[in-house]
Amino acid sequence: MHIINTHRRLKQISGHFLYSLPSLLPSSSPTHFMDSKFFVGLLLVSLPTYESYLKTASEEDFLRTCSPHRCHRDGPEIRFPFRLSIHPPSCGEPEMQLRCSGDDTILDHHVLGSCKVTTIYYRHRIINIIPLVEPSVQCPLQKLVSTNLATDVYKQPQSSQLTTLVRCSRDFIPADPYSIAGPASCLSNNASQFWYLASADAYISDLPRDCMAVSKGIPIPFNYDKKSLNNYRSDFREKANRVLNFGETTFTWQLNNITDACQQCEYKGQHCGFSSQRHQAFCQKHASSSAAAFVVLLLMVATVLYLSLKSRYNEEINMKVEMFLKAYGTSKPTRYTFPETKKITRRFKDKLGQGGFRSVYKGELPNGVPVAVKMLENSTGQGEEFINEVATIGLIHHANIVRLLGFCSEGTRRALIYEFMPNDSLEKYIFSHVSNISRQLLQPNKMLDIALGIARGMEYLHQGCNQRILHFDIKPHNILLDYNFNPKISDFGLAKLCARDQSIVTLTAARGTMGYIAPELYSRNFGGVSYKSDVYSFGMLVLEMVSGRRNSDPNVESQNEVYLPEWIYEKVISGQEWELALEMTQEEKEKMRQLTIVALWCIQWNPKNRPSMTKVVNMLTGRLQNLQIPPKPFVSSESRPPVP
Repeated sequence: MHIINTHRRLKQISGHFLYSLPSLLPSSSPTHFMDSKFFVGLLLVSLPTYESYLKTASEEDFLRTCSPHRCHRDGPEIRFPFRLSIHPPSCGEPEMQLRCSGDDTILDHHVLGSCKVTTIYYRHRIINIIPLVEPSVQCPLQKLVSTNLATDVYKQPQSSQLTTLVRCSRDFIPADPYSIAGPASCLSNNASQFWYLASADAYISDLPRDCMAVSKGIPIPFNYDKKSLNNYRSDFREKANRVLNFGETTFTWQLNNITDACQQCEYKGQHCGFSSQRHQAFCQKHASSSAAAFVVLLLMVATVLYLSLKSRYNEEINMKVEMFLKAYGTSKPTRYTFPETKKITRRFKDKLGQGGFRSVYKGELPNGVPVAVKMLENSTGQGEEFINEVATIGLIHHANIVRLLGFCSEGTRRALIYEFMPNDSLEKYIFSHVSNISRQLLQPNKMLDIALGIARGMEYLHQGCNQRILHFDIKPHNILLDYNFNPKISDFGLAKLCARDQSIVTLTAARGTMGYIAPELYSRNFGGVSYKSDVYSFGMLVLEMVSGRRNSDPNVESQNEVYLPEWIYEKVISGQEWELALEMTQEEKEKMRQLTIVALWCIQWNPKNRPSMTKVVNMLTGRLQNLQIPPKPFVSSESRPPVP
């Protein structure tokens, strides 16, 4: 009864708060602008001459030292936030350093390595690059296949710019040449493999039935001109061929506290710079430095307005969080002050890990219970992530879901306190076959127990609560292991609540991690987004468990084995076995086959052909003889057998 009442309260709370955070810009009010005018007037009256001189000198020094540069007269202009390697570090961001190699502009990307920069659109935060490959490598496109290319700075563009790489067993002429391009000559090296790029607007029915998707989320180059923007479909083929033939791709960039200011600056037809005196971006017109003092003064006014708006922005986030916590109204989990959180973590002494805008520390509650404390650092989405976590797992208890024991919310300081998982995540073990623990976890019996535990946890999220909880980020890294190596689902920062009878949910953007994201999250042509999207992620996770390989493994040399699901499916169909450096009995081999068949059902291209997590639990606890072999994942076919 307590759980039912709890989730009724969650339904009321989350419906109002959970997805209201994107509209956080402060509304206009007389009081707000009176405060702004007061600060501006105070600034103009009290700005010291000497301080103004120092700030002006700092910006003029930047403009002299960090003047725009080109490696070739026809090459892209290099300026802030980029910098040339021969310029001082203060001229640009550390991860945005470029260098000249002859007439070429080179970016050293963390994943792709050295890349030639073809164009930079500062106004749109877009950079087009071509990965450089050794002369012996015939196909640069291979670097983009099944690889997560995003870094802390460089991100993938909007979903309309993303394509899917498709492999077919025969050549064909696309019915719609403006949504499908190819074949890629460098990949189509025999009579049985032909590779095409399908846009986000392409329909499955436009492809032959023997085609399958090999890699999703490949960006196509961005061109900024009226013809390109107004005729996206007619321009698609030309840009797609640049991807197929040269491996050209595109990224956006995101820099905390810099990107928005610089983008506004570029839209005004001005250039962005960086003041080392104020540690802040500034705007400079295409003019001489004689007007520098006036520009600096205007920038200072803008800075005050910006800080005022930013303060109001933070206040509204804090207010929404506090309103949520007040409506949440429960003593469990416990709310801690920030000093108490510091004491729990011993002043953040023992750091367990870091990623994105989160740092995780080991700590201990006053009663001696060990905990993991996740600090949500400054980011635009930390309010939403905080509410997501508290609203979804704050009051639910399940053996296979990590428990939230407490939280902290003081101003912009927010922390989530979880039960401590001493054995880290599943990811640590399934890709390493060296340690004794890894070998034990890879034993088919234990592997089945872990998969079953994850499935039961997901079943509870989908069916066991008053509201359905969609996780949207199921992957080995988010499966934690307790003292007995029992799995627990964690990290609900991307989760979404919906009614249990709601079959389709609406998302403004794709969520999750590359390699585990269901096809329908990329394109509506694959079907609607639902709890079946989590089922797909679970299937990919299980395939990685049974194979000991990542679904995007850059070390696989054979092109025929690049795509993990296909590699496994062919072995299942042919009755072959794959070894994990283990000697298995016949019973254990059957368990491995059972896990594999269930996983292949879960990753079906069409969401309707995937089983529910309740069905998955039944399939895992049932007999192998009762399971049908699923159709080939990602095959474009309208006629498929029913879900077993």
